Amino acid sequence: FKVQEGDIICFDKMSLEPKSAVEFKEVLALDNGELTVGTPFVEGVVVKGEVINEGRDKKVIIYKKRRRKDSKLKRGFRRDFTRVRITSIA
Repeated sequence: FKVQEGDIICFDKMSLEPKSAVEFKEVLALDNGELTVGTPFVEGVVVKGEVINEGRDKKVIIYKKRRRKDSKLKRGFRRDFTRVRITSIA
């Protein structure tokens, strides 16, 4: 994800408690006036965040229909997510 301090991002569920701290050490690129691209990651850069809550997204309906066969399939899916506020990029 492309983030900056103060952003709120929804990730796949990480099973963490609200108000707990989380660190992302695999940063692909950093732009602080000049662009730094990692090979594959930028060394020494850590993105820190705070877990806000966990929840479930809106339901997505998957519908498949095959013509002339009277064959159809309808399924629903809800993604579990963890909402994180980015606190610092160092």
